[in-house]
Amino acid sequence: MIIDYQVHFINFPNTSAREAVTENPDGSYTIFIEASLSRDRQQEAFSHALRHILNNDFSLNDINMIESDAHNLVFQNKLQNKVELKNKYA
Repeated sequence: MIIDYQVHFINFPNTSAREAVTENPDGSYTIFIEASLSRDRQQEAFSHALRHILNNDFSLNDINMIESDAHNLVFQNKLQNKVELKNKYA
C-alpha cells in the first residue's frame, strides 16, 4: 500500500492539539504536527496520524471511537514492548 502524504509543522492555536490529518480531494493526506513539540513527541504525533490513515478512519463518523481505538493500539504496543524487554533481560 502506497500512501501519499505531506507533513507541515505548525503552531496550533489550541495548545492541546498535537496533530491533525486531512484527507485531500486527490486521495492524499496532509498531516499537521505541532511545531513546539520535542522531536520525540513530533514522531509520536506523526505515528498517531499515520495510524488514522492506515486504519481508514476517515470513512468513520464516531470520533470518540476512532480516538479510543488509536490510543488502545498505542497502549497495546507499549505493553508488548515492555514484555519483550522483560523477557530479553530475564
